[in-house]
Amino acid sequence: MRSRSSGLAQWVLFVVLALGLGGCAGLTGILRDTPTAALPESPPPDRSVAADAHALAAERTGPDLSVVALSLDADETRIEFAWPADGDSPYSLDAPQFAMAAEADATDVAQRRAGPPPDVVIEEYDPWEPFNEGMFEFNRWLDRWILKPVAKGYNTVMPDLFQMMIGNGFDNIRVVPRFINCLLQGKLVGAGSELGRLVINSTLGIAGMFDPAKQEFGIQKCNEDTGQTLGVWGFGPGPYLMLPFLPPLTVRDAIGYVADGAMDPLVYFLPFIWTRLGMKAGDTVNDRSVNLDLYQGFEETTVEFYSALRNAYLQRRLKLIKE
Repeated sequence: MRSRSSGLAQWVLFVVLALGLGGCAGLTGILRDTPTAALPESPPPDRSVAADAHALAAERTGPDLSVVALSLDADETRIEFAWPADGDSPYSLDAPQFAMAAEADATDVAQRRAGPPPDVVIEEYDPWEPFNEGMFEFNRWLDRWILKPVAKGYNTVMPDLFQMMIGNGFDNIRVVPRFINCLLQGKLVGAGSELGRLVINSTLGIAGMFDPAKQEFGIQKCNEDTGQTLGVWGFGPGPYLMLPFLPPLTVRDAIGYVADGAMDPLVYFLPFIWTRLGMKAGDTVNDRSVNLDLYQGFEETTVEFYSALRNAYLQRRLKLIKE
């Protein structure tokens, strides 16, 4: 009787850890685009302010994120960053979105030094903020004490090339929701690109372990999801939402997240939940390992972590829907 109870407890622990790792992945996956931010209609700054903003941005973004442009137009200050990475799940609030938040933080300082800003209204509908902040801290605790130590150990024993191959393999599996949502949004070229990537990477790329579709043929991913599709169809985002074991969401994106999960081929080819959880945990640890330094750099230089990431996530989702 005791051995049966012990076995059940081990399975429960495994499920909780796997789900927890999956939630933390929402903070560490890689997005496709270089984030940019600008201040609209602010007074033209002088060169000393520009230099201060440039130095501050470089200081706050860490060694892997570089300031590539600082334009001084008549009506705006623009600080642009380059991020040396390719994309993953568009739901993720991850390293490049950390860059976006850091970018907004540095630009805000430049604006304050240049003069009073104009009235700019940014809608961040977060009526459940006390609950969301609690869930956010819970997921950060999981990352700090579970995912990050595991990822560090994994990074020590797993060569970078193998980590890249594993990440490409999982990304190749996620073609189904991307393809379907391209069709639902009327992006026929994107849907064709997804089919082409699947064929090329599954054959020449050795079951998706490599990405010759992009490297040799220049075929990019059509990074669409059901949350974006609902937005294109006119559904509003609803309240901002943080849940345990899940990435940042809105109510609309939560519905899309469930729909995309139902389209995951692993659900059908791996009918046993334990196998799927194990695959999810492996994918998450591999992804977190790839982004160890990027996450660390932003976390150490951002004070209002919750609000910065909320703003970055909502802006990112709005941008993806408009594209």
